[in-house]
Amino acid sequence: MKKLIIGIIVIGCMSFIAWQNRVSLLMFGIPILYNIVDPVAEEGEVNWPEGPKEASDPSKRPPNIILILADDMGFNDLSLYNGGAGDGSLMTPNIDALGLEGVIFDNGYAANAVCAPSRASILTGRYSTRFGFEFTPFPKIGATIFQWMQDTAEEKPKLETFMHLDGFDERPEVTDLGMPSEQITIAEVLRDQGYYSAHIGKWHLGQLEGSHPNDQGFDDSLSMIGTLYLPEDHPDVVNSRNLNDPIDNMVWTVGRYSASFNGSDDFEPDEYLTDYYTKNAIEVIEKNKNRPFFLYLGHWAIHNPLQSLKSDYDLHSHSGNHTLSVYSGMIEALDRSVGKIVKTLEENGLSDNTLIIFTSDNGGAGYIELPDINKPYRGWKLTHFEGGMHVPFLAKWPSQIKKGTRYSNPIHHTDIFHTIAAAAKAKVPDDRKLDGVDLLPFVRGENKNPPHKTLFWREGDHQTVLHEGWKLIKSGRINKRWLFNLNKDPLERINLVEENKDIVSELENLLARHNQEQVEPLWPSIWESPQLIDKHGGQEYEEGDEYIYWPN
Repeated sequence: MKKLIIGIIVIGCMSFIAWQNRVSLLMFGIPILYNIVDPVAEEGEVNWPEGPKEASDPSKRPPNIILILADDMGFNDLSLYNGGAGDGSLMTPNIDALGLEGVIFDNGYAANAVCAPSRASILTGRYSTRFGFEFTPFPKIGATIFQWMQDTAEEKPKLETFMHLDGFDERPEVTDLGMPSEQITIAEVLRDQGYYSAHIGKWHLGQLEGSHPNDQGFDDSLSMIGTLYLPEDHPDVVNSRNLNDPIDNMVWTVGRYSASFNGSDDFEPDEYLTDYYTKNAIEVIEKNKNRPFFLYLGHWAIHNPLQSLKSDYDLHSHSGNHTLSVYSGMIEALDRSVGKIVKTLEENGLSDNTLIIFTSDNGGAGYIELPDINKPYRGWKLTHFEGGMHVPFLAKWPSQIKKGTRYSNPIHHTDIFHTIAAAAKAKVPDDRKLDGVDLLPFVRGENKNPPHKTLFWREGDHQTVLHEGWKLIKSGRINKRWLFNLNKDPLERINLVEENKDIVSELENLLARHNQEQVEPLWPSIWESPQLIDKHGGQEYEEGDEYIYWPN
């Protein structure tokens, strides 16, 4: 009996210790469990099909189209805009050249301040809220990590995160949360025009039948499955991990080094992820040079987990900031990718008749704790301040866009769909509301009007409208509003909400009418987390600091 009592006490103590350290145990145990239950194959086959042996008549052939989408790239991450990102020495000559040899959009806006809804809008030419894709799919384990980190924090944050976990257990897994199959993507539009379409990299719009890339118009898809650029202990990688941030913890915890080709079992890529995607993009171009192709290259770079090749890290180790050096190394790889793709087009005689569009899904993230990535703008990814949505936006098409063009009117992610369709002379769907425009007449100076009179953003009760230079931002939980005149105050320094109540009323009416056209979210928001506007995630809130609540 004595031994039984001692055993119960020992088990009880161990259980208590385990519960108190459940976040650490979870982060340690989940990767091990994943690899046992669903191991990743060391090798996998990627067989890109080969097009015709002979090229079609160039005078009758529509342009090749390449869409390169960076992830979480801040406005200041391109040297083109601010003369040297990072510590001022990081240059991005290959990405810069797209704009310098084509068009630089000074006021390009993401469709959302977070990744998946932006991607849904880019591919459909519609506000994603029109079909309920309002919140970003994320792993259920992520919400658990958030909750446990909040419960076990020794010192509670001054700004609380609100969790909405009723019915959470019944919520589908992240792969089941996808874009409805009835939505028509630009890949489907181009398929009907005779294009071969390939997707490489991040998708984030669902992996089930109907929402997988192969079901949304892409002939072939090399999809990112895991979130690691290389295994964490790989000799060629340098990592920067933030154990105090729940988002970083979530990404590292669920992180695996894996990909899938056309729905195959998961397998390991064979090099640093950014370079691996680039190698495959080059193969797509070379094998399909004799027919019109659409290549959607959804780079994971420069999203966390922050992992750089050691060779790229060493180029920027002089910064003295480990995280910044890793981040700069990741941008180095992304710029190298663009350079290799452009060189491949040149070597195959495809440059003049290829439209390349480069942008980012949203602005730079505050949780990586680097202060200047969205400079000169305020705010971060997840917020509707300019830092969260004012993104790099460039295009090059030598035969159609004059070198050195600069365009300053606001443009939007939804315009990509229409611009590509117009370039290919493809028919767009006429049975649904579309939101973008073809940018080519504006870039060429054929249309002198602004492409958009009004633009909208919505994620739960964090909502924004931009109308003729006036921008109204609303954060519902705290009932806070900001009004800026971007024509006079592009850096959003002066809140004019009290002095211009008539304009506020006009913009709120526009927003209300827009909301009436949207549908209910396909899945509910699970949490509302505070996001400081002028401080990154490693800086503490102080009385008077401005913030919004991000619902997801």
